[in-house]
Amino acid sequence: MQVLSTLLVLLLAACATTSSDQANSNLTYGMIKSKVKKGRTTQAEIIRIFGSPNIVSKNKKGLEVWTYSRQSTRAKSGGGFGTFGIVGSSSAYSNTSTSSFDFIVTFDKKDIVVDYSVVSAKF
Repeated sequence: MQVLSTLLVLLLAACATTSSDQANSNLTYGMIKSKVKKGRTTQAEIIRIFGSPNIVSKNKKGLEVWTYSRQSTRAKSGGGFGTFGIVGSSSAYSNTSTSSFDFIVTFDKKDIVVDYSVVSAKF
């Protein structure tokens, strides 16, 4: 009975999935499209909605550019045990995927959004 319990625990542990996805973040394409308006949205509103940016820089025209980046990794692994008489067999697998989401917003000299872009990738 103890051997069966041990095998069951190993089997459940082998099927674990881990994720560092930030599902509760406001940093989504839908939120950006609905809340950010060129020529109207201010820096203060951007901070209120999305928090502090990851990177603050200036472009060639001297305008302030904020970059928000979100990356997530999802790892899934599993395995199984099979018994054929006295001989046992096992199999295992692992799968990892990564996604990134960048929101780049440019402000004019009065701290109003003049342009923004979104870059999203999954691999």
